[in-house]
Amino acid sequence: MTTTIRFNLLFLFFVLVAQWSPALSDLVISRLDRKIDLTSQVMRVTATLKVENSGNDPISEFLLPFGDHQAKELAFLVATTSEGKGKTKTSSSSLPVKVVNPEGMPPSLTWYSVSLPKELAKGQSLNLEVRTAFTNALQPFPEKITQADIQLLVFRESAYYLSPYAVNVQSLSVKLPEPKVESYTKLENTKFSGSEIKYGPYENLPPFSFSHIAVHFVSNKPFAVAQELVREIEISHWGNVQITEHYNLVNAGAKSSGEFSRLEYQARPHLRGASSFRHLVAKLPPRAHSIYYRDEIGNISTSNVYGDLSKTLLEIEPRYPMFGGWRTSFTIGYGLPLKDYLFRAEGKRFLNISFGCPMDDVVIDNLVVKVILPEGSKDISVYVPFPVKESRETRFSHLDMIGRPVVVLEKTNAVPEHNQYFQVYYRFSNLSLLREPMMLVSGFFFLFVAYIIYMHADLTISKSSPSYLAKLQWDEVQTALQQIQSIMNRCLGIHDKLEASLRDLSRTGDVQACKAARKSADNMLKELSKDLKPLLSFLQSSPLAASLYSKVEELVAKEKELQEKLIVKHTTVTDSYEKKSGGRDIENRIASIQQRITALRQEVDDLLEIIDEI
Repeated sequence: MTTTIRFNLLFLFFVLVAQWSPALSDLVISRLDRKIDLTSQVMRVTATLKVENSGNDPISEFLLPFGDHQAKELAFLVATTSEGKGKTKTSSSSLPVKVVNPEGMPPSLTWYSVSLPKELAKGQSLNLEVRTAFTNALQPFPEKITQADIQLLVFRESAYYLSPYAVNVQSLSVKLPEPKVESYTKLENTKFSGSEIKYGPYENLPPFSFSHIAVHFVSNKPFAVAQELVREIEISHWGNVQITEHYNLVNAGAKSSGEFSRLEYQARPHLRGASSFRHLVAKLPPRAHSIYYRDEIGNISTSNVYGDLSKTLLEIEPRYPMFGGWRTSFTIGYGLPLKDYLFRAEGKRFLNISFGCPMDDVVIDNLVVKVILPEGSKDISVYVPFPVKESRETRFSHLDMIGRPVVVLEKTNAVPEHNQYFQVYYRFSNLSLLREPMMLVSGFFFLFVAYIIYMHADLTISKSSPSYLAKLQWDEVQTALQQIQSIMNRCLGIHDKLEASLRDLSRTGDVQACKAARKSADNMLKELSKDLKPLLSFLQSSPLAASLYSKVEELVAKEKELQEKLIVKHTTVTDSYEKKSGGRDIENRIASIQQRITALRQEVDDLLEIIDEI
């Protein structure tokens, strides 16, 4: 609805313009052929014009007007002169184009001036070819579709070429992606054949002629739009150019509504996902290497690389099919040989590399190209064959001291036509190459010297000093504590064996084996008790262990009580088994003992942890 209102207002505007604006009568377009290509999301227009000077004064420029909506959607504009037809047709290099505000012309139009290669004298003619590319010119209609629907687009334009000059003869052809059309405007001399609609020829049209046409057609071409693409080109004079591209991608086609069925999509992707896209192909340079494709989650394995002597193709597949309105973010990266892209001229080095996106099917809302030069680069200049916003940054990397200069180039509304070569010129001294290696060599050298000095220097404290003696005494205290911990842990292990013998008794009923286990445990505990006495005497006599001795003494007492309770429990159980007592009777007799054993065991473990921390 918004698009319809816009074009109705535009139609009214051009009617008023045609009545109000004066014509540039000295220049006449004797023949104009316009071709509009709608086979992708980018509308590409090629206008071939033959212009003649019918006035007396020489003419050096040709004016191109665009409506407000077209000026916003205009992504690319180039004008050339042409000679010949068909296969013999040749084109010159692009002519200078600039924005102007001509007097006496409608100010609401955006005007571009094409500088002619030479002035046109009276009666002379010149063949021009004007190529333009527009984004957002094709609008999905309806704006929302389900998974099973096809995508329909609406295209609105004038059948007549917008020009301030009179046109003797002109024609228009509109090429569609496929011969499926819902509707199209039918004017005089309109012909629809295959996937092409032709309007004209129309003769003797005055300046600013306008005739609205609309085409509603089927197109399931991918509407891949990178809302932001950041390309980082890092130069290393050690032989590599590293490219890293960060994409924030969206399908800008008709938005998907309703539920998505993965099963139906996999079974019939051409019917249940016709408006989506699943693959994108990046055309990389032929000697690209170390290629990767990943996102925030990690590496994405659904990619393939094909290559030959002329190119390297990287086919990437997002983690899910991209329906209208769906988004994804990912990063691709690769390396290139430095010698293929870095050259010397007039005492400077210059990088010669492509500017835009390597994917032909992607339109970019905001393209940021960052060229990271080696540290020490100076006298930097940039040449880009189209207008861009330029700024500078500094980036620090490993072993950098002053940082690396970064040239930042920004371009909005970028299309595949912007994937042209640009140059970055700078000066760089070969001595700067040795800076980082010398830093590494110096760092390791001083490290080894420090190590040699450390190994040969006697840094020990005097053995007669109080601090050294105190350290020795404290080491002896720690050794004694470790030995006491070891004895306590062995005692607890013997306790566990006593408990295990009781479990074996309940399973086998062998009382004699159980008594033998108790006797063996009793002997081992007595031996450990003998080993413990000299350690306790040492701690008691050491001033440094005065604050620790109370905890150790408590630990020994608790363990001693635990031994006694276990022996009582063991004796009670074996005696009960000899008297043929029942299991419940045995449990009742040892219940209070077992409760105390559990509490003591916990206290012993806690005291061991405290001593271990000390």
